Amino acid sequence: MLHEVVNYLQPGNNEIFIDMTFGAGGHSKTILKSSNCKLITLDRDPNAYEKALKLAEKFPNRVTPLLGRFSELPSLLEKKGIKQSTVDGILFDFGCSSMQLDNGERGFSISKNGLLDMRMDAGRDPNQITAREVLATANESELYKIFKVYGEEKNAAKIAHTIIQARYMIKNIDTTEELVDVVDSCCPNEYRLDKLQRPQSNATKIFQALRIFVNNELNELNYGMVLAKYYLKLNGRLITICFHSLEDTIVKRHIAGNIVNETANPVPLRYLNPLLVQDQDTINHFLDTPWKQLNKHVDIPTEEEVLRNPRSRSARLRAAIKIK
Repeated sequence: MLHEVVNYLQPGNNEIFIDMTFGAGGHSKTILKSSNCKLITLDRDPNAYEKALKLAEKFPNRVTPLLGRFSELPSLLEKKGIKQSTVDGILFDFGCSSMQLDNGERGFSISKNGLLDMRMDAGRDPNQITAREVLATANESELYKIFKVYGEEKNAAKIAHTIIQARYMIKNIDTTEELVDVVDSCCPNEYRLDKLQRPQSNATKIFQALRIFVNNELNELNYGMVLAKYYLKLNGRLITICFHSLEDTIVKRHIAGNIVNETANPVPLRYLNPLLVQDQDTINHFLDTPWKQLNKHVDIPTEEEVLRNPRSRSARLRAAIKIK
C-alpha cells in the first residue's frame, strides 16, 4: 500500500519521518523518493538494520538507521538529539516481514522447515525465549491461553493438550514441520480457507500466537502508539498497517481515545455504561483523544495489489493526524 502511505503522510522537504518497522525498506524508499525529507528507520531485526545502513549510503545525510524495539526508541532518539514533538510523520507496518517469513531458518514460516525460533530480534537479546522453548516449558494451561488469546484458535485446548502429550510420551516439538503435524493431528477433518479462498494451514493461528507471545508484540505495539503521540508535532501524521484484529483493535482504541493509563482499553466503548460515572468531566476526560482519523474506515489493498502480493490480503490501513 505504498501509494496510500505517501498520500496520507504527504512528505515535504526537510521534514522528519520515522519508519518504525523498516523491514526490507519498501516504504522507506518510497518516502525518500517522494520528497527531500529526512527519515529515521527503526527495526528490531539486525538483518533489517543492515539493509537500513545500505539505504543510508544511497541517500547521504537523509537516513538515520536505528536498531531496537519500540520500547527502546526513546533512548535511541535521545542519543541522536531527537526530542518529543519534533517529528512530522510516523509509519507502522506491523507483523512479520516477508524477509523473515522467506527465511526458513528463522522459524516463522509454515511452508519452510526450520527450528522454531521466531525471535524478531534474531538472537540480539540472549535472554529472549524462543518458540521452541515456549513449547518445551509452558504447561497446558499456559499454552491454551497463548493459542486462545493471541491466535484466537478455536481448537486451542485440544492442541495444547496434544503438545503436552507429545512432550511427555515422544519428544519436544523442535521444528516448524513437527508443529504443523501436531496441529493437523488435532484437526484431521478440517479444511480451512484464507481470505482469497485458498487452502490455509490449520497451524496458521498457532504460529501467529507463538510469534506474538515470543516477541511481546501487542505490548510493544501499544507502547509504540503512545510514543507516536509524544514524538509527533501538532498536525503530525500517523499511519498504521495492521494484519489481524488484535493489532487493529489496539490502534483503533488509541485513536478513539478508549485508553486507560496509556493502554488500550480491553472493553469496547459501546459496552461501557456512562451512567456508572456521574461526573461529566470524568466522562469527557475518558473519551479525550489527541487524534483525528483521516480515513473514515480502514483502507484495504486493491485486488491488483493482492494478486501481486498475496500476503497483503489482510492489510488494514488507518491514518490519523495529531490535533492536540
